[in-house]
Amino acid sequence: MILFGEETSSLVLAAAVGGYLSGSIPYGLIFAKAFGAGDIRKIGSGNIGATNALRTGNKLLAFLTLLGDILKGTIPVVIAWRWGAAPAAVAGLAAFLGHLFPVWLGFKGGKGVATYIGVILGFAPWGVLVFAAVWLGMAKLFKYSSLAALTATLVVPLFYLALGDRPAAALTALLTLLVYITHRANIRRLLAGTEGRIGAKG
Repeated sequence: MILFGEETSSLVLAAAVGGYLSGSIPYGLIFAKAFGAGDIRKIGSGNIGATNALRTGNKLLAFLTLLGDILKGTIPVVIAWRWGAAPAAVAGLAAFLGHLFPVWLGFKGGKGVATYIGVILGFAPWGVLVFAAVWLGMAKLFKYSSLAALTATLVVPLFYLALGDRPAAALTALLTLLVYITHRANIRRLLAGTEGRIGAKG
C-alpha cells in the first residue's frame, strides 16, 4: 500500500534522512572537546545534553549545547515545511530519533528535551510558550528538572489537541512517549524520592 505519491514519498524520505543526520550531531560532545572539557560522556551522568554540559562548570558550553540541541530539531523541520506538513513532521521525528540514537556514538545519545523544544518550535511554535510556562512553574514548585520536563511534554500535546491541531498533537504525543522512555531512570528516582533537585550540590 502506497501512503504517498512517488514525489511526496521521495520528499518524506529526504526529510527523514536529513532530519536524522541533523539530530545525530552530538553538540555536547563537540563543544566539550572544543572548550577543553574532555569527553562529556565521562562527566556527571554521562549524557551528551545541556544539563550534563553544565556540570563541567562552563555555562557558555552548556548554553551552546542547549542551542545546538534545539536547532538540530528546528532547522530540518523548517526546511521540510516548504513541502508540507507530512515531510516536516517526519523531519522532526527523525531529528528527535537522531538525537536519541546517533549513529556516530553507537546509538547512545541524549534524553531529547531540548530537541523536543526545537521540533515544536519549527512545527507549531505556540507550544514552546506552553512548554516554557509549565516547565518554569513545575521547576519553581518542586525543584526537579526532570519532573518539570516530563510534565511540560505531557501538557504540550494536550494543548495542541485543545486547539484542534491534530498533526501537532500527534507528533508531540509520540515525542512525549519517547521522552518518558528516555527518562525512565529519572521516573524511578522521582518515585523513590532520590532524584536530584535543581541547585543541589553533588
